[in-house]
Amino acid sequence: MRLIALLLCFVVGFGFAAPKKTDAQIKEQKTALKKLESDLAKKRKELAQLETEEKGVLNTISLLDQNLNQTRNYIYELSKSEVMVQQAVEQLGAEIDSLDKNIHARKEVMKKRIRTLYIKGRSSEAEILYTLLTKKGSPERQVYWVHHILNQDREQVETLTRLMQERDEKKKQEEEHLAELNDLRSKKSVEEKGLVTQMNGQEKMLTSLKQDKAMQQQALAEFERNQKTMLALIKKLEQKRKKEIEAAKKAEAERKKKGKKKGAEKPKPTVVTSVKGPKCTPMEGEIISHYGLQEHPVLHIQTRNLGVEIRGKRGGKIKAAAPGTVVMVAEIDGRGPSVIIEHEGGTYSVYGHMSSIKVQEGKEVKNCEEIGVVGDIASLNGIKLYFQVSEGTQTVDPLEWLKTK
Repeated sequence: MRLIALLLCFVVGFGFAAPKKTDAQIKEQKTALKKLESDLAKKRKELAQLETEEKGVLNTISLLDQNLNQTRNYIYELSKSEVMVQQAVEQLGAEIDSLDKNIHARKEVMKKRIRTLYIKGRSSEAEILYTLLTKKGSPERQVYWVHHILNQDREQVETLTRLMQERDEKKKQEEEHLAELNDLRSKKSVEEKGLVTQMNGQEKMLTSLKQDKAMQQQALAEFERNQKTMLALIKKLEQKRKKEIEAAKKAEAERKKKGKKKGAEKPKPTVVTSVKGPKCTPMEGEIISHYGLQEHPVLHIQTRNLGVEIRGKRGGKIKAAAPGTVVMVAEIDGRGPSVIIEHEGGTYSVYGHMSSIKVQEGKEVKNCEEIGVVGDIASLNGIKLYFQVSEGTQTVDPLEWLKTK
């Protein structure tokens, strides 16, 4: 009987370990959902302000697209939470059923015990105890069985009480999870309806853009202004690089005059050449926008692209296309959070629409080193990487540049 009780305790204890793990996962998922809810509320507030302030066309389209992506992601995470909580409810239900059977079995044993005591009283046990204490044998063994008989009823009652308490706790957890499950399903239903409304709003905006010439001109002006900003940043970086080379030359000349040639640093080369050695594709994915003159995939107007756009997936890693130095980490108009890396000979690579950045200005990066994660900030059409290459102040086709040795 004692062995059976121990086995039952082991089974119950083992069964309780799984929900603890599940509850920890559910708690972690709750934290992630709260952050998503906060980010989503912030973006929706920004979009509402744009509608009243009538900001730029590109900015509005970008925020609409970000809201759509975040809503889709939120619905996905709600579904994920729903599955986790549902599994926890099912698991608790199975454990409660198991406990009910165990409790029922123990109650039946106790009923038989009470019936036996009612019929025979304690005299039968007294006879057993007398026999154990008077017959020859191991004293330790005799003491064990005496204690076992005396404590058996108390242990039965205590075990039954503990099992019933455990069942009550699990029943309470089950009810809490069921309430949480209903809340998740309610939120998911609201968000799914809202997603349809947002999609219709975006479609309406894009339809208006196709038909409204004035809006097209405004969008084109904004696009070209963003392009000029990008070119101006590269020009500024190149001017800074050349000044540093000139300063290094003057310092070298001074050292030569003073006869301190030993240990002098060599100045950087002044000739602008392409980066030598193997290059790394910054992110795998479909090329959705090529370099040069073409029809914009969202605006449906002729634009000249300074770089290429690569379709990404949420959480996708961005890598440095070649070794170099991070010379700028900033929010760039039309590109969102971006990184610019200077490579050998005055070549610059630009990485835009990043959701997170893992490098700082001044950091030396290796070929294919991870520099951040792709996102959709300032994007007009979902998660993507903007990738641009300039040799000096002249942009080149990034895809062709990647092929060069």
